[in-house]
Amino acid sequence: MSNQSLQPFIRRSTVFLLLWLTLLGILSLRGFFSNFSLPPRLSLALLTPLPIVLLTLRSKAGSEFLHRIRPQWPIYLQSFRILVEIGLWLLVRNGSLPIQMSFEGRNFDILAGLLAFPVGYYCFVKKSWPPIVATLYNIGGLLLLINIVTISTLSLPTPARVFHNQPDSSLVTRFPLIYLPGLLVPLAYTLHIISLRQIAKLSTPLK
Repeated sequence: MSNQSLQPFIRRSTVFLLLWLTLLGILSLRGFFSNFSLPPRLSLALLTPLPIVLLTLRSKAGSEFLHRIRPQWPIYLQSFRILVEIGLWLLVRNGSLPIQMSFEGRNFDILAGLLAFPVGYYCFVKKSWPPIVATLYNIGGLLLLINIVTISTLSLPTPARVFHNQPDSSLVTRFPLIYLPGLLVPLAYTLHIISLRQIAKLSTPLK
C-alpha cells in the first residue's frame, strides 16, 4: 500500500479527532461531565475512543499504518507523559487538584514517560534489549494509567468517593482540563495498543 493510499485513513482519523475534541469542549462547557451521579459521566470521555481505536487498528488501512510506523516511535511518544505529570504537579501545588493525583502522592505515571526513550531505543534501535522488555513496559504503562484514572475517579465528589481530602478532582471534568481524560489518557493507551500490536507482529514467525 502506497503513502497515497494511506491518506484517506489519515484524513478520517484527523476528522474524527477534531470532532471528538469539539464535542468534548462543548459538553464540558455545558457541565455535562460535572454531573457526579453514578456511573460518572467522565467514563464516557475516557472509554469512548477505545472501541474505535481497536476497530480501526484491525482494519486493512490500520494494519498498514502499523506496518509503516517504526516500533520505537509509539514508545518514544509516551514521553509526553512527563509534561502531563509536571502539569498535574503544578496544579496540585496550586491547590487545584488533590495531592494523590501527582507524583508526590499516588500517581507514578511519570515513570512511563521517563522510561520511554531508553526502552524504545535499546529495544528497537540498538536492539540490545529483547522485545519482552518493551512488552512489559507497555503492560506497566497501561497499569499506571489504570492507577491514575482510578485515583482520579475515586477523588470525584460522587457517592463512591474514597479520597475525601480537599480539593476533589472535579477540575478534570471542566474545560480545558477535560482534555486530560478525554484526549491525553486515550492517546497514552492508544500508543500502548499500537506498540503491543507491533511487537506481536514482529514476534510472529513468517510462514
